[in-house]
Amino acid sequence: MKCKIEGKPSFSYIEMTLDPGQSIVAESDAMVSMDVGIDMKTKFNGGFFTGLARKFFGGETLFINTFTNKASQEQKIVFTQPTPGDIHQIKLDGEDKFIQPGAYLCSTEGISIKIKWAGFKSFIAREGLFRLLATGKGYLWIGAYGHIYEKEIDGEYLVDTSHLVAYDPSMSMHLQLSGGLISSMTSGEGFLTRMNGKGTLLLQSRSLSGLASYLNPRI
Repeated sequence: MKCKIEGKPSFSYIEMTLDPGQSIVAESDAMVSMDVGIDMKTKFNGGFFTGLARKFFGGETLFINTFTNKASQEQKIVFTQPTPGDIHQIKLDGEDKFIQPGAYLCSTEGISIKIKWAGFKSFIAREGLFRLLATGKGYLWIGAYGHIYEKEIDGEYLVDTSHLVAYDPSMSMHLQLSGGLISSMTSGEGFLTRMNGKGTLLLQSRSLSGLASYLNPRI
């Protein structure tokens, strides 16, 4: 399997080349185009009830598609995400990764995606009541609104709400005011997410909630 991410960072898409017999699992609306030798099968996203939970709590689609190269030569397929922004590739080798709702795009068959309770502090931080947990061995592709950049931390680090895309499960999340009560409410910053631990944060340079706040008074 070969993979290229083109159009970075504003209008990213994945151009993937599948060897004969190889498969890739993707969200139901992620495929843009593909060669005729690729076969597509659709199923519930982890079963009926799991699929419903992932749709309503994890920001994912009810169905997922498995694309398999049935031809005797290489076949190409293109994936993208619904919003303009960046796409990032993550390699898992038995470790886990927390992903924020709606960020999952596609993965190799060795990757499992589950829903985990994130807590009310995550909800207040506009990161959702639930989060996705990616486990297994293989490759995972996630998308975001804006550019995705990495931040290695060892200790504490502050992130503005709704900018966190993915992080290591060993890290803890806490919510705090950006300053004093008055300055937090009048500065426009409100709450901040305090990440604590050692690992890698994946952050997005823009947020859909920020876009909505900008557009609402102008509509």
